[in-house]
Amino acid sequence: MHRYLATICRDLKSVCYKVGGVSDHVHVVTTLPRTLSQSSLLEEIKNKSSKWIKEIDDAKYGKFSWQSGYGSFSVSKSNLDEVLRYVSNQEEHHRKRNFQDEYRSFLTKHEVNIDERYVWD
Repeated sequence: MHRYLATICRDLKSVCYKVGGVSDHVHVVTTLPRTLSQSSLLEEIKNKSSKWIKEIDDAKYGKFSWQSGYGSFSVSKSNLDEVLRYVSNQEEHHRKRNFQDEYRSFLTKHEVNIDERYVWD
């Protein structure tokens, strides 16, 4: 799946630096092509990857779906290497802290208010 997500980004004229994650989430570090909005890019990634995984084995993956929401953050060039290391070490990282707790902490640290009703579905 990770390689296919990178392929989708490339096909959309986006530079994909890294895709990584664990069973309950994925991180895609990519540029935003000038022809797409953030929401359009994520919609394309989700739609194309959902269709692809179901074509591989509908009996096994027929009920696969992405959650309705997503988080999208900009990264400065000076912090890119740190973000790439973080994405590369997801399995090790989430042995210590689950994704939901980490995400809430990240949003709080950066003073982003969230409505929990819309975060997890």
